[in-house]
Amino acid sequence: MKRVLYKSIKFFSLAMVLFYALSSCNEIDDPVYIEDTAKTAIFASMHEWYFWNKELPEQFSLDRSESLQGYLERLKYKPLDRWSYITTPEDFDRAFTGQNSGHGFGWALDAEENLYLAFVYNESPAGMDGWQRGWKVLEINGKPVPSYKVGNGYDFQLGPGESGVSNSFTFELPDGSITTRTITKEAYQANSVLYQNIYENAGKRIGYWVYNSFKATAGQSPIKSLEVEETLAYFEEQNIDELIIDLRYNGGGSVDVAEQIMNSLVPNSADGMTMYTNQHNHNKTKYDNATNFKKSGGISLDRIYFITSGGSASASELTINCLTPYMDVYLIGSNTYGKPVGAFPVSDFNKMLKKHNIELVPITFSTANADGKAEYFEGFPVDFQATDEVSKNWGDLEDPRLNAAIYHISNGTFPPADRRLVKQPSWLMIDDFEGLKKEFPAY
Repeated sequence: MKRVLYKSIKFFSLAMVLFYALSSCNEIDDPVYIEDTAKTAIFASMHEWYFWNKELPEQFSLDRSESLQGYLERLKYKPLDRWSYITTPEDFDRAFTGQNSGHGFGWALDAEENLYLAFVYNESPAGMDGWQRGWKVLEINGKPVPSYKVGNGYDFQLGPGESGVSNSFTFELPDGSITTRTITKEAYQANSVLYQNIYENAGKRIGYWVYNSFKATAGQSPIKSLEVEETLAYFEEQNIDELIIDLRYNGGGSVDVAEQIMNSLVPNSADGMTMYTNQHNHNKTKYDNATNFKKSGGISLDRIYFITSGGSASASELTINCLTPYMDVYLIGSNTYGKPVGAFPVSDFNKMLKKHNIELVPITFSTANADGKAEYFEGFPVDFQATDEVSKNWGDLEDPRLNAAIYHISNGTFPPADRRLVKQPSWLMIDDFEGLKKEFPAY
């Protein structure tokens, strides 16, 4: 999402001009009035910016029993839109710079549907208590994990993501011991880089990078991630020959950070070539444009490996799509999520939304790579299916996904197919979240 690209836009629809003229004469602080006018503003902004605005109702209708998010849900183009949401400007900016509040972990199911910790943020309450990927979850607040299953999903009942909320967890550790930990949700800074390492195999130096979200560093201009900058510098200093990027739980994030990464990884021959093109709705065609590669750094690669899953979405898929025309790209794991469209917040262009601290983030554009590939709502298929061995910590060569990538680098082929049933789990962590949190899912 790119707020900065649209800061200078001064276009307002006639409907909004009329709306502001009328509302400015009757401004009051009545909550009902505010909600009614907010819905009117949402309706007008969706008609102006929404990618599928031709599918919107032409006439505004008001149902005061609906929340603002409920009203937006009624407007969304349901066949394709799973993402448009409402938040606040502060929450939006905090999320895209990794300023979280919660316990600070994610979890995932193994092939037998046992629940394990999938990742832990270093400075979160869970990270500070020493939690690690590979711990098996036995109980939550004294109840066994299966008791939380509802249909094909789970309702873990961990409470709101606010400081002061406590929960108890019982784990089986990799050594077979049992431990019960109680932690309290707090504000923390999330790290995007969960793990990095170098493997030497068949005379090659192989970089492995577990990257969990495309988050920018607060206060940086132009927008970028210092954490990403440090990781790229590490791989360049290590003079890697190959790179494996693990995006299996990466739900997306900042397009600016995705560009930062792609500009470092693309071959020198792609410098100045098309990275992607944007397409907006029929009102905003003058903002359709192309973004070109600006090769940076000294990493030189002819191919790249991505580890993916159904939790790999948005900016993760954008990165895969944009690099594919210029280098050999291999996907290992399971198919990606399927989000070929993007969004940016529009409150800066709407006086009523801005006045009442409402951030509307609708789908506003689609992207296509240099080959014109833009339709991947079903996700990208993998070149080699492999299970998520979530019982293994990051970097463990017994992880089938990491092992398959290294095997291919060494042998030019993938290993024998996993004899276990490789399927998408019935529940993925990303399924537990909506709106803003769907892009950065963590508990």
